[in-house]
Amino acid sequence: MIVILLSNFREERIMSKKCQVTKKKPVVGRTYAIRGIAKKKKGIGLNITGKTKRRFVPNIFKKRLWFADENRFITLRVSANALRTIDKKGLSAVVKELRAEGHKI
Repeated sequence: MIVILLSNFREERIMSKKCQVTKKKPVVGRTYAIRGIAKKKKGIGLNITGKTKRRFVPNIFKKRLWFADENRFITLRVSANALRTIDKKGLSAVVKELRAEGHKI
């Protein structure tokens, strides 16, 4: 009987690709392979010859922002659209909303 000890084993958690501010997350869709010549161009029309599943993934990244109210940096997982929201509302208003939802920030 062989026993293998995994001394360097550790559980890794994969973060979901979800924005903390806008709640954007990946959605599932399809790509269509289209062949043929359009009727407008005197062809017989366009035909869909294949459908492939794909994911539409939001543009999410970690961003370190200066939180002046508490005189410290905070790190958020935000989308590019969320940065525009933070510019519009202000960081303190966004953090207040996140804390009301139960985020530890």
